[in-house]
Amino acid sequence: MKARSLIFDLFGDYLRYRGGEARLRSLVSLMHCFDVPEPTVRVVVTRLRKEGWLASRRDGRETVYLLTDAAWGLLDEGRERIFHRAQGPWDGLWHMVIYSVPEAERGLREQLRKKLAWFGFGPLSSAVWVSPHDRTGLVRAAFADEPAVQLDVFRSRSAGVASDRDIAGRSWDLEGLDRAYAELLETYRPRLAAYRSGALQGTDALVERMNLVHDYRRFPFRDPDLPPELLPEGWSGRLAHEVFLEAHGLLRGPAEACVDALTGAVALPAEEAG
Repeated sequence: MKARSLIFDLFGDYLRYRGGEARLRSLVSLMHCFDVPEPTVRVVVTRLRKEGWLASRRDGRETVYLLTDAAWGLLDEGRERIFHRAQGPWDGLWHMVIYSVPEAERGLREQLRKKLAWFGFGPLSSAVWVSPHDRTGLVRAAFADEPAVQLDVFRSRSAGVASDRDIAGRSWDLEGLDRAYAELLETYRPRLAAYRSGALQGTDALVERMNLVHDYRRFPFRDPDLPPELLPEGWSGRLAHEVFLEAHGLLRGPAEACVDALTGAVALPAEEAG
């Protein structure tokens, strides 16, 4: 886990429910759990502040850091993709984005492709991306201020279920994704008993929970959250998501207790924490 990712995760999973800010010494104490030395912490928070992700204020002789609105927006977007799955039956409609970006704007084109993947679109061809979910509005909004990006969006149906499955198979590496989910299950499913018994406490619980999130959050970039009728037989993704949610919940108490002990923070009541 990279130090800057740890900072975001600590704010997103813990510090947001403890006033949304942290003193530098508290961040140093928390990052020490992950063997990140104080000089590295100071360098990372300085860079994040220069990049507009962190803001700071003085409280006596101490510096207090808090995330900016842009950083909170990024965290909330990521949390939605990680923790939630589409509900209800599929209406059979494919939502298509066809894009055009000038050859000179290769960086912008790559940014667009990454954003499309994040929103759950897959490349049916190089410039034609599809999704079974209506998220074209998110794509338009993300690139509304980029005149170099030309987007055309459509909705359509295929010839039937066999065609739908073929489209899904060509747009995403479902076999590779299923293997990755199976590997995640092999790692964390056997540990559930220990989590349930409270065997992990203190720093061990905090580090384990952060590792869990780190290992799982790569999947929203690869998993389009397809309807069941488009998935291969024996799909591991749903079970992996359930195991992730259970493990994340079981480790919550001891991990939060560790954060409170290291920072002296007090968590907000559940109705305020959201």
